[in-house]
Amino acid sequence: MNTETTDTTSVPTLYCSNHPQKPTLLRCNRCDKPICSTCAIKTPVGYRCKECVRSQQKIFNNTKSWDYPIALVLGAIMAAVCGLVTLIGFFTLFVTPVIGVAIAEVIRWATRHRRSPTLHKITVLGVALGTAPLMLYDIIMAILWLNAGYGLWNVIAPLVWQSIYTVIVISTVYARFPGRK
Repeated sequence: MNTETTDTTSVPTLYCSNHPQKPTLLRCNRCDKPICSTCAIKTPVGYRCKECVRSQQKIFNNTKSWDYPIALVLGAIMAAVCGLVTLIGFFTLFVTPVIGVAIAEVIRWATRHRRSPTLHKITVLGVALGTAPLMLYDIIMAILWLNAGYGLWNVIAPLVWQSIYTVIVISTVYARFPGRK
């Protein structure tokens, strides 16, 4: 007696709606569109396509008009005050990322965790503006010290550490602060 059964119901092969050459078994759990693993974005409720995630994020752009000056001024002041960390020289490399995270988190707290792409840009601009006076001061001092006959490393060391601080703190705030899309 033959107990072998054959399955006559076969599942049709689905192809990603963005990459028609990629077969897939995934579907967006919101719009039911077939998506490949490259297009799938993991969310707390399952995998979604980029379009659904993007449209959902627009709902969360909830910035108030007063958040922009708060982010600009607070970012500039904190970046300028914390820029004094460059006086410790080499250890600036290790302390600056922590400062960048702290600046981003303080601004997030001050704006009540509201988000938007414009708020993200204003925050980064504020941090950049806060580091500019320190950079300008170090450039002027380097020119004056070179004319006074100081050694080259003694002249450019503060400028090097300030430049490193500026790049790291701006990039950390850029990466850490939400809403950049």
